[in-house]
Amino acid sequence: MSTPTQIGPRLFEWGTQTFVMGIVNVTPDSFSGDGLLAGASASSGAAEAATESAVAQARQMVDQGADILDVGGESTRPGHDPVSEEEETARVVPVIAAIHAALPQVPISVDTSKPAVAQAALDAGATLLNDVWGVSPDGAMVRLAAARGVPIVLMHNRAEANYRDFWPEVLADLGAAVDRAIQAGVPPEVIIVDPGFGFGKTPEHNLELMRRLAELRALGRPILLGTSRKSTIGRVLGGLPAEERLEGTLATTAIGIAAGADMIRVHDVLANVRAARVADAICRGVRS
Repeated sequence: MSTPTQIGPRLFEWGTQTFVMGIVNVTPDSFSGDGLLAGASASSGAAEAATESAVAQARQMVDQGADILDVGGESTRPGHDPVSEEEETARVVPVIAAIHAALPQVPISVDTSKPAVAQAALDAGATLLNDVWGVSPDGAMVRLAAARGVPIVLMHNRAEANYRDFWPEVLADLGAAVDRAIQAGVPPEVIIVDPGFGFGKTPEHNLELMRRLAELRALGRPILLGTSRKSTIGRVLGGLPAEERLEGTLATTAIGIAAGADMIRVHDVLANVRAARVADAICRGVRS
């Protein structure tokens, strides 16, 4: 069992339950269709409305059982439009500040690969860095985590899904990322790993990832799993769109928990909380 991790105001005691991370997308082009800026103009009124919507969404997610909220301002779907540091900062900082003010007892993660955005997000109230390029050799993000004394999620990713031996390479990439973070001054107990379901992987790779997820325990770090509404689920279910992938997501939640996932990152909080509680009762002997 991994050493507990303090994330902002809350201590996460790994192994006692599965924790749920609710996704707050401050984007116009989220693959899942839940971006709070969808159809909005660049006006200040639209930004204020998006912030109000984000706070309302955050309250609802916490009421439904979310343990932590993950705020992102740039879509990571294939073919997404790149966002400048300035634009991404303008999207996420007001939302993080508003959620932190409304829900000070709830930890907030910032989903970004840009150190400048992460720095501003931490200043606004975020207490966890969630880097989708956590295996990149660029050490700027882990140096920021070390300097600010905050935990970090290191996610596996590749620009292209090219592997000679898929799963051993995923483990090796993540292991090297953990080592780089430690060498940069990040304490091991505040490092979380994410195998990167849907990132730099084919659908077949993603399914193998789920089958072999328990092997990720060899790294000795808590595991974050993010499968929610991903395209692989839609493909398995005959091409279903994102809004119809809930049942498939719940299947991955249950299987992931059985394999040892410590936290799940999801759009549909209530349904996944219920699935996680049942899975925890079976796999961990935990009762609400």
